[in-house]
Amino acid sequence: MKTLVAYFSASGQTAKLAKTLAGVTGGDLFEIAPETAYTAADLNWMDKKSRSTIEMKDPKSRPAIAGKVADMAQYDTVFVGFPIWWYQAPRIIETFLESYDFSGKTVIPFATSGGSGMGGEDVLRSACSKGTKWLPGKRLSSRESMASVQKWVESLGL
Repeated sequence: MKTLVAYFSASGQTAKLAKTLAGVTGGDLFEIAPETAYTAADLNWMDKKSRSTIEMKDPKSRPAIAGKVADMAQYDTVFVGFPIWWYQAPRIIETFLESYDFSGKTVIPFATSGGSGMGGEDVLRSACSKGTKWLPGKRLSSRESMASVQKWVESLGL
């Protein structure tokens, strides 16, 4: 079984967790980097005109991704990580999920958040190809220990 840990991280917190998860699973890392990087002003959720606010208010928004996974076909399991924005995954995660054929693969979301829970999983699941095995996501701290992440991964029964 070959594993990919794909992640989007605006502040570095999700990246930290993704690296821990890749260490636990032996998976490859792929950063879901936006074609145009987010600035601090873009991420100001209190500004109704900020880029992130505009994207999150538009369900059809699909921010462009800077790179591609070289050979998605080689992976059986794909963990997809992101920070929680407006109680759900950032729109760039939908861009990622709609960009590949995940049929026959297991997709597991994971998220970091200062307090919000995981929401909007139905939207993410519907962005995947038919035939994708979707496992319920989990919100974790960027400071999770390897042992804690290992316990979660083992609980998935992969």
